[in-house]
Amino acid sequence: MYKLIDKIFDTVIKLLTLFSLLILVFIIIFIFKESIVFFKEVSILKFITGRKWNPLKSPTDLSILNIILGTLYVSFVAIIIALPIGVGTGLLLSIYTNGKWKVITRGIIDILAGIPSVVYGFIGLLVIVKFFEAVLDFPTGESVLAGGILLSVMILPYIISTCSETMDNIYKENLFSSEALGTSKIYMARKIVLPESKKGIIAAVILALGRAMGETMAVMMVMGNTPISPKLLKRAQTIPSLIALEMGMAEVGSLHYHALFASGLVLMVMLLIINIIFYYIKKGIHVR
Repeated sequence: MYKLIDKIFDTVIKLLTLFSLLILVFIIIFIFKESIVFFKEVSILKFITGRKWNPLKSPTDLSILNIILGTLYVSFVAIIIALPIGVGTGLLLSIYTNGKWKVITRGIIDILAGIPSVVYGFIGLLVIVKFFEAVLDFPTGESVLAGGILLSVMILPYIISTCSETMDNIYKENLFSSEALGTSKIYMARKIVLPESKKGIIAAVILALGRAMGETMAVMMVMGNTPISPKLLKRAQTIPSLIALEMGMAEVGSLHYHALFASGLVLMVMLLIINIIFYYIKKGIHVR
Protein backbone atom coordinates (compact mmCIF):
# COMPACT_ATOMS: atom_id res chain seq x y z
CA MET A 1 0.00 0.00 0.00
CA TYR A 2 2.73 2.45 1.02
CA LYS A 3 4.76 1.61 -2.07
CA LEU A 4 1.76 2.37 -4.27
CA ILE A 5 1.23 5.74 -2.53
CA ASP A 6 4.93 6.59 -2.91
CA LYS A 7 4.81 5.68 -6.59
CA ILE A 8 1.70 7.82 -7.18
CA PHE A 9 3.24 10.74 -5.30
CA ASP A 10 6.48 10.41 -7.27
CA THR A 11 4.56 10.36 -10.57
CA VAL A 12 2.49 13.42 -9.61
CA ILE A 13 5.62 15.38 -8.63
CA LYS A 14 7.31 14.51 -11.92
CA LEU A 15 4.22 15.53 -13.90
CA LEU A 16 4.00 18.86 -12.05
CA THR A 17 7.69 19.49 -12.67
CA LEU A 18 7.25 18.71 -16.37
CA PHE A 19 4.20 20.98 -16.50
CA SER A 20 6.20 23.85 -14.97
CA LEU A 21 9.02 23.37 -17.47
CA LEU A 22 6.54 23.30 -20.36
CA ILE A 23 4.99 26.58 -19.20
CA LEU A 24 8.45 28.18 -19.13
CA VAL A 25 9.28 26.83 -22.59
CA PHE A 26 5.98 28.08 -24.03
CA ILE A 27 6.55 31.54 -22.54
CA ILE A 28 10.04 31.73 -24.05
CA ILE A 29 8.78 30.54 -27.45
CA PHE A 30 5.91 33.04 -27.41
CA ILE A 31 8.16 35.99 -26.51
CA PHE A 32 10.74 34.95 -29.10
CA LYS A 33 8.04 34.55 -31.77
CA GLU A 34 6.68 38.05 -31.12
CA SER A 35 10.17 39.54 -30.94
CA ILE A 36 11.43 38.08 -34.21
CA VAL A 37 8.91 40.21 -36.13
CA PHE A 38 10.59 43.34 -34.78
CA PHE A 39 14.12 42.08 -35.42
CA LYS A 40 13.25 41.61 -39.10
CA GLU A 41 12.85 45.39 -39.27
CA VAL A 42 15.54 46.52 -36.82
CA SER A 43 18.82 44.73 -36.18
CA ILE A 44 19.48 43.37 -32.70
CA LEU A 45 22.71 45.38 -32.46
CA LYS A 46 20.91 48.62 -33.33
CA PHE A 47 18.15 47.82 -30.84
CA ILE A 48 20.46 47.25 -27.87
CA THR A 49 23.05 49.94 -28.66
CA GLY A 50 20.82 52.83 -29.76
CA ARG A 51 19.74 55.47 -27.25
CA LYS A 52 16.42 56.68 -28.71
CA TRP A 53 13.01 55.38 -27.74
CA ASN A 54 10.26 57.13 -29.65
CA PRO A 55 7.55 54.74 -30.90
CA LEU A 56 5.76 57.58 -32.72
CA LYS A 57 8.62 57.98 -35.20
CA SER A 58 10.54 55.59 -37.44
CA PRO A 59 11.67 52.07 -36.39
CA THR A 60 15.23 53.40 -36.03
CA ASP A 61 14.03 55.36 -33.00
CA LEU A 62 13.17 52.16 -31.13
CA SER A 63 16.28 51.22 -29.15
CA ILE A 64 16.81 50.54 -25.46
CA LEU A 65 20.44 51.02 -24.38
CA ASN A 66 19.47 53.77 -21.90
CA ILE A 67 16.69 51.56 -20.54
CA ILE A 68 19.06 48.56 -20.20
CA LEU A 69 21.54 50.75 -18.32
CA GLY A 70 18.74 52.08 -16.10
CA THR A 71 17.64 48.52 -15.26
CA LEU A 72 21.18 47.46 -14.35
CA TYR A 73 21.99 50.70 -12.51
CA VAL A 74 19.01 50.67 -10.15
CA SER A 75 19.39 46.91 -9.53
CA PHE A 76 23.06 47.14 -8.58
CA VAL A 77 22.43 50.20 -6.41
CA ALA A 78 19.83 48.13 -4.55
CA ILE A 79 22.24 45.20 -4.16
CA ILE A 80 25.03 47.47 -2.86
CA ILE A 81 22.69 48.90 -0.22
CA ALA A 82 20.92 45.67 0.76
CA LEU A 83 23.78 43.12 0.74
CA PRO A 84 25.74 44.36 3.81
CA ILE A 85 22.50 44.75 5.78
CA GLY A 86 21.22 41.35 4.68
CA VAL A 87 24.47 39.52 5.46
CA GLY A 88 24.75 41.26 8.85
CA THR A 89 21.16 40.40 9.72
CA GLY A 90 21.76 36.80 8.64
CA LEU A 91 24.74 36.58 11.02
CA LEU A 92 22.68 38.12 13.82
CA LEU A 93 19.84 35.65 13.37
CA SER A 94 22.13 32.63 13.06
CA ILE A 95 24.58 33.29 15.89
CA TYR A 96 23.18 35.81 18.34
CA THR A 97 19.43 35.12 18.27
CA ASN A 98 17.74 32.06 19.74
CA GLY A 99 14.33 30.71 20.60
CA LYS A 100 11.17 32.72 20.09
CA TRP A 101 12.97 35.92 19.07
CA LYS A 102 14.48 34.16 16.07
CA VAL A 103 11.06 32.80 15.09
CA ILE A 104 9.39 36.22 15.51
CA THR A 105 12.10 38.03 13.54
CA ARG A 106 12.01 35.55 10.68
CA GLY A 107 8.23 35.81 10.63
CA ILE A 108 8.44 39.59 10.27
CA ILE A 109 11.00 39.20 7.46
CA ASP A 110 8.67 36.76 5.66
CA ILE A 111 5.84 39.28 5.98
CA LEU A 112 8.04 41.94 4.35
CA ALA A 113 8.54 39.63 1.37
CA GLY A 114 4.77 39.23 0.99
CA ILE A 115 3.83 42.92 0.89
CA PRO A 116 2.53 43.89 -2.60
CA SER A 117 4.96 45.93 -4.68
CA VAL A 118 2.38 48.69 -5.24
CA VAL A 119 2.32 49.27 -1.46
CA TYR A 120 6.11 49.64 -1.46
CA GLY A 121 5.83 52.00 -4.42
CA PHE A 122 3.21 54.13 -2.67
CA ILE A 123 5.37 54.38 0.47
CA GLY A 124 8.44 55.18 -1.66
CA LEU A 125 6.53 57.94 -3.46
CA LEU A 126 5.28 59.52 -0.23
CA VAL A 127 8.43 59.03 1.88
CA ILE A 128 11.62 58.68 -0.21
CA VAL A 129 10.67 60.92 -3.13
CA LYS A 130 9.15 63.59 -0.86
CA PHE A 131 12.20 63.45 1.43
CA PHE A 132 14.54 64.09 -1.49
CA GLU A 133 12.39 66.99 -2.65
CA ALA A 134 11.62 68.65 0.68
CA VAL A 135 14.66 67.94 2.87
CA LEU A 136 17.53 67.50 0.38
CA ASP A 137 16.10 70.15 -2.00
CA PHE A 138 16.42 68.00 -5.14
CA PRO A 139 14.64 69.38 -8.25
CA THR A 140 12.80 66.06 -8.37
CA GLY A 141 12.89 63.21 -5.92
CA GLU A 142 12.22 60.66 -8.66
CA SER A 143 15.64 59.17 -9.38
CA VAL A 144 17.77 56.05 -9.68
CA LEU A 145 18.79 56.50 -6.04
CA ALA A 146 15.15 56.57 -4.89
CA GLY A 147 14.47 53.40 -6.90
CA GLY A 148 17.61 51.74 -5.51
CA ILE A 149 16.70 52.52 -1.90
CA LEU A 150 13.16 51.23 -2.38
CA LEU A 151 14.34 48.08 -4.17
CA SER A 152 16.92 47.42 -1.44
CA VAL A 153 14.10 47.21 1.11
CA MET A 154 12.12 44.89 -1.18
CA ILE A 155 14.99 42.45 -1.77
CA LEU A 156 16.23 42.40 1.83
CA PRO A 157 13.96 39.49 2.89
CA TYR A 158 15.38 37.30 0.09
CA ILE A 159 18.98 38.06 1.05
CA ILE A 160 18.35 37.63 4.77
CA SER A 161 16.45 34.34 4.40
CA THR A 162 19.05 32.76 2.09
CA CYS A 163 22.06 33.93 4.11
CA SER A 164 20.47 33.06 7.45
CA GLU A 165 19.68 29.50 6.38
CA THR A 166 23.23 28.91 5.10
CA MET A 167 24.87 30.51 8.14
CA ASP A 168 22.60 28.64 10.52
CA ASN A 169 23.75 25.27 9.13
CA ILE A 170 27.43 26.26 9.23
CA TYR A 171 27.13 27.58 12.77
CA LYS A 172 25.48 24.39 14.03
CA GLU A 173 28.12 22.22 12.33
CA ASN A 174 30.99 24.09 14.00
CA LEU A 175 29.42 25.03 17.33
CA PHE A 176 30.65 22.03 19.34
CA SER A 177 34.25 22.33 18.11
CA SER A 178 34.32 26.09 18.67
CA GLU A 179 32.99 25.80 22.20
CA ALA A 180 35.53 23.07 22.94
CA LEU A 181 38.33 25.39 21.79
CA GLY A 182 36.90 28.31 23.74
CA THR A 183 36.50 30.64 20.74
CA SER A 184 34.17 33.64 21.00
CA LYS A 185 31.09 34.12 18.87
CA ILE A 186 32.55 37.16 17.12
CA TYR A 187 35.67 35.18 16.18
CA MET A 188 33.52 32.30 14.95
CA ALA A 189 31.39 34.69 12.89
CA ARG A 190 34.42 36.39 11.28
CA LYS A 191 36.70 33.42 10.72
CA ILE A 192 34.34 30.47 10.17
CA VAL A 193 30.71 31.32 9.44
CA LEU A 194 31.21 34.29 7.11
CA PRO A 195 33.99 32.78 4.93
CA GLU A 196 32.14 29.45 4.64
CA SER A 197 28.93 31.22 3.63
CA LYS A 198 30.28 32.67 0.36
CA LYS A 199 28.24 30.30 -1.82
CA GLY A 200 25.08 31.10 0.11
CA ILE A 201 25.74 34.84 -0.19
CA ILE A 202 26.22 34.51 -3.96
CA ALA A 203 22.97 32.54 -4.18
CA ALA A 204 21.27 35.37 -2.26
CA VAL A 205 22.69 37.95 -4.66
CA ILE A 206 21.43 35.99 -7.68
CA LEU A 207 17.95 35.68 -6.18
CA ALA A 208 17.82 39.33 -5.13
CA LEU A 209 19.19 40.62 -8.44
CA GLY A 210 16.60 38.66 -10.39
CA ARG A 211 13.89 40.10 -8.14
CA ALA A 212 15.24 43.64 -8.53
CA MET A 213 15.60 43.51 -12.31
CA GLY A 214 12.10 42.11 -12.73
CA GLU A 215 10.34 44.56 -10.42
CA THR A 216 7.79 46.77 -12.16
CA MET A 217 5.23 48.73 -10.16
CA ALA A 218 7.32 50.02 -7.24
CA VAL A 219 10.19 51.16 -9.47
CA MET A 220 7.78 52.72 -11.95
CA MET A 221 6.35 54.92 -9.19
CA VAL A 222 9.65 56.42 -7.96
CA MET A 223 12.06 56.58 -10.94
CA GLY A 224 10.30 59.02 -13.23
CA ASN A 225 10.14 56.66 -16.24
CA THR A 226 12.25 58.75 -18.60
CA PRO A 227 14.25 56.78 -21.21
CA ILE A 228 17.41 58.89 -20.90
CA SER A 229 20.95 58.01 -19.89
CA PRO A 230 20.68 57.06 -16.20
CA LYS A 231 22.41 59.03 -13.46
CA LEU A 232 22.21 58.39 -9.73
CA LEU A 233 20.25 61.56 -8.89
CA LYS A 234 18.34 61.80 -12.16
CA ARG A 235 15.31 60.08 -13.64
CA ALA A 236 15.60 56.83 -15.58
CA GLN A 237 13.50 53.90 -16.76
CA THR A 238 13.70 50.13 -16.47
CA ILE A 239 12.62 47.49 -18.98
CA PRO A 240 9.73 46.11 -16.85
CA SER A 241 8.31 49.61 -16.29
CA LEU A 242 8.62 50.36 -20.02
CA ILE A 243 6.59 47.25 -20.88
CA ALA A 244 4.00 47.92 -18.17
CA LEU A 245 3.48 51.54 -19.20
CA GLU A 246 3.30 51.11 -22.96
CA MET A 247 1.89 47.65 -23.63
CA GLY A 248 -1.66 48.84 -22.95
CA MET A 249 -1.47 51.63 -25.52
CA ALA A 250 0.54 49.80 -28.19
CA GLU A 251 -1.52 48.66 -31.16
CA VAL A 252 -1.53 44.87 -31.40
CA GLY A 253 0.64 43.78 -34.31
CA SER A 254 2.40 47.13 -34.63
CA LEU A 255 6.17 47.52 -34.59
CA HIS A 256 5.86 49.22 -31.21
CA TYR A 257 3.99 46.19 -29.86
CA HIS A 258 6.67 43.78 -31.07
CA ALA A 259 9.44 46.09 -29.80
CA LEU A 260 8.05 45.72 -26.27
CA PHE A 261 8.22 41.93 -26.59
CA ALA A 262 11.78 42.31 -27.87
CA SER A 263 12.55 44.35 -24.73
CA GLY A 264 11.22 41.50 -22.60
CA LEU A 265 13.41 39.06 -24.51
CA VAL A 266 16.46 41.25 -23.85
CA LEU A 267 15.62 41.30 -20.13
CA MET A 268 15.41 37.50 -20.06
CA VAL A 269 18.77 37.19 -21.82
CA MET A 270 20.33 39.67 -19.38
CA LEU A 271 19.11 37.63 -16.41
CA LEU A 272 20.41 34.44 -18.02
CA ILE A 273 23.86 35.95 -18.60
CA ILE A 274 24.06 37.27 -15.04
CA ASN A 275 23.03 33.88 -13.63
CA ILE A 276 25.69 32.13 -15.76
CA ILE A 277 28.37 34.57 -14.53
CA PHE A 278 27.44 34.04 -10.89
CA TYR A 279 27.24 30.27 -11.46
CA TYR A 280 30.89 30.18 -12.55
CA ILE A 281 31.90 32.47 -9.69
CA LYS A 282 30.15 30.10 -7.27
CA LYS A 283 31.76 27.11 -8.96
CA GLY A 284 35.19 28.75 -8.65
CA ILE A 285 34.66 29.24 -4.90
CA HIS A 286 33.71 25.55 -4.58
CA VAL A 287 36.85 24.47 -6.44
CA ARG A 288 39.09 26.55 -4.21
